[in-house]
Amino acid sequence: MNSVIVKNLTKSYGDIKAIDEVSFEVKKGELFGLIGPDGAGKTSIFRILTTLLLPDSGTATVEGHDVVNDYQIIRNKVGYMPGKFSLYQDLTVAENLDFFATLFGTTIEENYSLIKDIYEQIKPFNNRRSGKLSGGMKQKLALCCALIHKPEVLFLDEPTTGVDVVSRKEFWEMLGRLKEQNISIVVSTPYMDEARLCDRIALIQGGKIMSVDQPETIVSNFPKSLFAAKGTHMYQLLENLRSDQAVESCYAFGEYLHLTMVSDTATEKEVTELAQSYHPDEFEIKKITPTIEDSFIRLMREQKEIRETNHGK
Repeated sequence: MNSVIVKNLTKSYGDIKAIDEVSFEVKKGELFGLIGPDGAGKTSIFRILTTLLLPDSGTATVEGHDVVNDYQIIRNKVGYMPGKFSLYQDLTVAENLDFFATLFGTTIEENYSLIKDIYEQIKPFNNRRSGKLSGGMKQKLALCCALIHKPEVLFLDEPTTGVDVVSRKEFWEMLGRLKEQNISIVVSTPYMDEARLCDRIALIQGGKIMSVDQPETIVSNFPKSLFAAKGTHMYQLLENLRSDQAVESCYAFGEYLHLTMVSDTATEKEVTELAQSYHPDEFEIKKITPTIEDSFIRLMREQKEIRETNHGK
């Protein structure tokens, strides 16, 4: 069974199409990631699925209930953690938890087993106002409040943005434990390294879904050999390689340039010979395994080329 079904969803704000014919499904008990940069349409999708925003067209269901017609039922079945900390900052940790439990007609004790791992970490700060908590603690409190009524589907909109590396790691470990309790989790993130922690992901850019699959499958579908190169004058090397007709793509990636060749059978030796014609200093080249980010960049470029082709017709 699918917890979430989205079909041809669209949403515009004036002339800007935030969501463009988006379709995907989230299986029961799955950890599903919406991966994309700021402005890709992730938050608009979340707001529609949590019944806070009406779509212009298309349909979406959560646990079999329509997001437009059955919004009251859905609100009792989902937990939602928006991107911005949205709890009452002048209430203490305990007061926020009690307030949200009361809203849903439950108590902290009733669903304690669900939030125990997270709650134990914030319990020492029970009497501290939530506005005075650190970023990681705010994140844990918000997750507790989203889980207090034992939701069937949990929506987390960029939960680790602006949080330190240790807290990010802890948070994803907590999500893994929640998944074991058969809660369907939909999480959005701009961090490509977090994509591998999901069961399946949807890569989204400019309101359009570019690919939906398991992270390993998306990476394995990368169609070309990928090379990492570097030299002394990196910007000049980037410009030279980009302008060469034998090079399909070339972009900066950390301390290296990542490049693919037009030829499907290109080797390190051939790339080195091509680069040597531009006389780079201290040139290095190695064949590498693509990352989710490499796949994202490639899909984004392909989407742009399709748009330009269609526009030119």
